[in-house]
Amino acid sequence: MTAPRVTARAAGRPLILVPACNRALGQQFVHFVGKEYTDAVRFAGCQPLVVPGADPDELERLLGVADGVLLTGSPSNVHPSHFAEEVLDETLPLDPERDAWTLPLVPKAIGLGMPLLAICRGFQEANVALGGTLFQAVHRIEGYRDHRDRDEDPVEVQYGIAHDVSIEPGGVLAGLIGKPSIAVNSLHGQGVNRLAPGLRVEARAPDGLVEAFSVASAKGFALAVQWHPEWNARSDPVSRTLLQAFGDAARRYRLHARAGG
Repeated sequence: MTAPRVTARAAGRPLILVPACNRALGQQFVHFVGKEYTDAVRFAGCQPLVVPGADPDELERLLGVADGVLLTGSPSNVHPSHFAEEVLDETLPLDPERDAWTLPLVPKAIGLGMPLLAICRGFQEANVALGGTLFQAVHRIEGYRDHRDRDEDPVEVQYGIAHDVSIEPGGVLAGLIGKPSIAVNSLHGQGVNRLAPGLRVEARAPDGLVEAFSVASAKGFALAVQWHPEWNARSDPVSRTLLQAFGDAARRYRLHARAGG
């Protein structure tokens, strides 16, 4: 077999789609994404492309130039209507504009074999996008602990280590990390209830809550984690390993999917 021709574009840094969130700022609406996420993409050796939203035609064009997707965390929750429930707490933020394009994005990216790393809200929306459901308030479910952070704490405490997760043997995480458990942060109120068909549990919290999953049939890297590996990524070995694996997968995708472009 002839090796693919590596063009200048294929040899460049992979382009990673990063969805923006939406919120009111005074009397205006703004798009925003945490700097930690774009820094993490660059740390992985890739180029972030922050996307405010996309209609179906725009989504196809974006997927035509992208080499990976990073689904970020967010203060907002996935709207419960996407898993056939009513809103439990009207005071919590929602972001239907984000839901409208990231939920279709997930299966499309996976179908292309495009690398996907989903974090916190991204973890939750990936499960919903593929047919799973969520607990809207994990702390209200008997047998589960409170996984939320406290707004009054300093940010380094909010993103500090909260609990261990046990890693399922034989999975993607086990292959990357090589440890039976790791310590992670915890800043979420929602969590996985029913895991979507075709997803594999990669890690669980001490109370049994799913903390990471992969897409078993994915042609490429497709991993979702409930914690925040973008935080202190340069100093934390596990976070560094996850981001480097994502970056390596994006480089492979760029080389093989775009070498003839």
